[in-house]
Amino acid sequence: MSWWVILALAAGVSGQRLAGMFWAGPFLTRRPALARLGDLLPMAVIAGVIAQLCFASSSTSTGLTVDARAVGLAVAGVAVWRRAPLIVVVVAAAAATALVRAVG
Repeated sequence: MSWWVILALAAGVSGQRLAGMFWAGPFLTRRPALARLGDLLPMAVIAGVIAQLCFASSSTSTGLTVDARAVGLAVAGVAVWRRAPLIVVVVAAAAATALVRAVG
């Protein structure tokens, strides 16, 4: 990759941040429904990344993999739904994943 591409990407990112500060802020204050949607988007992206990491196959195949990670994710989801503290969520998910891997 050449330096010109890196500089162009850096300028584009800086331009997006400036546009977000000076244009998106006032735009969203006039539209509360879009502001609420903007608050939810980071969580949706994080959930998508977690799901991709959990179900993507590590081999070259294009299929989904359901293994011990899916059990850990389900246990973590239930713990979050029950409003457990973060340390309880992490320990429960890790324990469930380890148990499934030990049994299987």
